[in-house]
Amino acid sequence: MSEKREREDDEKSNASDEDDDECVGPSLSELTSPVEKKKRKILKYERLYLENLPTCDTYEKSYMHRDVITHIIITKTDFLITASCDGHVKFWKKTEELIEFVKHFRSHLTPITDMTDNYNGTLMCTISSDQTVKVFDVINFDMINMIKLDFTPLSVCWVHSKGDPIHTVAVSSTTQPQIFIYDGKGVNKPLHVIDKMHTQPIIFIKFNSIFDVAISADKSGIIEYWSGAKTDYTFPKCVQFDSKLDTDLFEFVRHKTHATSLCFSNDGLKFATMSPDRKVRVFNFLTGKLSRVFDESLTRFSELQQKKQQIPNIEFIRRMAIERELEKTEISHTANLCFDESGHYLFYPTMLGVKVVNIFNNTLVKIIGKPENLRALKVALFQGKAKKLKAAVTLEMEAATNPALEASVSDPTLFCTAYKKNRFYMFTKREPEDIKSIDADRDVFNERPSKEDIISSTEAACIQRLYDTATLHTVFGDIQVALFKECQKNS
Repeated sequence: MSEKREREDDEKSNASDEDDDECVGPSLSELTSPVEKKKRKILKYERLYLENLPTCDTYEKSYMHRDVITHIIITKTDFLITASCDGHVKFWKKTEELIEFVKHFRSHLTPITDMTDNYNGTLMCTISSDQTVKVFDVINFDMINMIKLDFTPLSVCWVHSKGDPIHTVAVSSTTQPQIFIYDGKGVNKPLHVIDKMHTQPIIFIKFNSIFDVAISADKSGIIEYWSGAKTDYTFPKCVQFDSKLDTDLFEFVRHKTHATSLCFSNDGLKFATMSPDRKVRVFNFLTGKLSRVFDESLTRFSELQQKKQQIPNIEFIRRMAIERELEKTEISHTANLCFDESGHYLFYPTMLGVKVVNIFNNTLVKIIGKPENLRALKVALFQGKAKKLKAAVTLEMEAATNPALEASVSDPTLFCTAYKKNRFYMFTKREPEDIKSIDADRDVFNERPSKEDIISSTEAACIQRLYDTATLHTVFGDIQVALFKECQKNS
């Protein structure tokens, strides 16, 4: 009997093995197993790129203007240029650690509308509602030309590249859908007028010096490509599309919004935009295709705060109130964004601080200035070296341990302006000496106090204080006396 049972068991086991062999496809356990997460893209030399970015949450130093600062740019010649709403322009030079004041100009009598530099950082110009363009020589920090306009300008941009005989500058009007091209070192008469491209006033003009192509955007959401003077300001031939219908350039029209700011990467292959719908969009320049969209709406921040507290609730409510105030005044439309030298990291201001996003693998690297009590608007990134080597440095040399390069270590610095602040702030890799100290000198007072400040401080010192209580100390104890200011003085 036992042998018979053993035979039956062997037959059953063989049958079950045959059934397993006939089974095709994944088992139930494999079907119910969790799907593997998508692997994160690895950026080559990522560690080196991150080392060349500012890392501190708090600003190291801040410097003053007499009024609210509205514009800030860093040039290829390592000059920092700031402008305030009272029409003043200041030149600063980047040193090995901090910055050094160079020169101060009263550029305009009215608020500066726009300020820009050319592709190599040798020329800079400003425009204002006084209908003038002021042109500056950056290296010699001197004003070299003034162009009088027949209209009120809205935006300005240098539209020349290396080898061009004329340093052309493009200016748009606040009321007309036209772009006027001038010689930046010439007379008041325009060299060329582009009048059949846009139907609404042009908000901004940005020039890609790598491909010699300009991008302009108007208030209706239309974005246009056009070339420089070499090809008579026609549609460029270097792009990989013939019609905008083959691109995503109608993205703003489709969402009933418009671009307010644009920046190019150093290689000219990407550009990023900001818009009133609080979305940051990244495009491929040659194809016009949309590659990334970052939603920075207030609803998104509220959901994030409820899911995981980012800042204290009282501080979050205060910042939300500031954001609503910005929307009413449209000051948030003046905010800008910028790429780092590699073109893989994008910096742009939000209500929580300046976000640093890796657009290669779509990850948030850092939020700079999160604990600070300021709302950043304009940003400018410096990644150069104040003390430069004569020989060229390659990526491999930077990645290697090279003692010879230690003397010329870069000082990555993020400069930014803030809402209703007459200061601009420096975020570096160095922590400020002592934030909580009363005598902390990270806020540099490089401006004389105004007459109003002097009068108010003098009046405050002369005010006679009226006390309502007094204490008489005697050998028998203290006597508390109540004083009434309504009583007349007794002789």
